[in-house]
Amino acid sequence: MSTPGRVEITVLGQSLTVRTEATPDYLRQLAAYLEERVSALTRSGMTDPLAAMTLAALDITDELFRAREDQTRQDGDVGQRIGALVDMLDRLAPGSAQPRRS
Repeated sequence: MSTPGRVEITVLGQSLTVRTEATPDYLRQLAAYLEERVSALTRSGMTDPLAAMTLAALDITDELFRAREDQTRQDGDVGQRIGALVDMLDRLAPGSAQPRRS
């Protein structure tokens, strides 16, 4: 594990120094993405920057949770498919899936 470094970013005109193990470029990409999401909300008529930041954070968190659910579902689907394939192989060639003993 590397030692955390300090990276300065600016979000909504506010300078922040963040201790992180991530690269400065990556952290700046995150900040730019957040700024983009907040800007989209302010262009749609939201005038309070804190409210825009909060809604952007909730929206991004929703995306994260949905992505996690999708990944969990996909992992379960893969496990079921592998199990079905193993069952099929066992029926087609009984005993061949067992490790050989010397």
